[in-house]
Amino acid sequence: MVLILLVAIELIVTIAMTWTHLSSSGRVVEASAIRTDSTLLVLGSLVHDGEPGDYVRGRLDTAAALFTTGRVDRIIDSGNGSAAAGDEPAVMRVYLEARGVSPEVIVDDPHGIDTDTSCRRAHDVYGVRRAVIVTQDFHLPRAIALCRRRGVDAVGVAADCDCPTWTLVRNHLRELLLAGPNALLAVVRPG
Repeated sequence: MVLILLVAIELIVTIAMTWTHLSSSGRVVEASAIRTDSTLLVLGSLVHDGEPGDYVRGRLDTAAALFTTGRVDRIIDSGNGSAAAGDEPAVMRVYLEARGVSPEVIVDDPHGIDTDTSCRRAHDVYGVRRAVIVTQDFHLPRAIALCRRRGVDAVGVAADCDCPTWTLVRNHLRELLLAGPNALLAVVRPG
């Protein structure tokens, strides 16, 4: 019984990895390759006491640098806007504005509670048909795959992260064993 369970888990992980790889292949680009008139979709992450955590700070620094290229028309900062989560989009906005991003370019999405929801809302609520996703490299394949599933022609730019090694290892494992298979489930279930 244990062997069957392990084989089933391995099969699900393999299918999820294959799907995200095929959906995102060739779609992770260098910052210099983004198109003029780009919309950035910056995915939220933990904030603490009004300050972005390591992961979201790296995403925001990358978004601010992309904005300075003159190729960015809009930045959607999508995250959990609840008070219990520290209102990620509000913190993201303040951080971006402090780094020279024009307030009128920033769109706050306080209902982007996970990657799939952020992608769905980018398409359905904000009318995004083409986007540059900004997040860390381990997250990009799944984010691109989910956005493409939701009708957004997505590419991604990998954000740097001055993060502790143990959190990078944890997030790579989380992506492989939990988030990837969960994304695959989002593909097969309606909605």
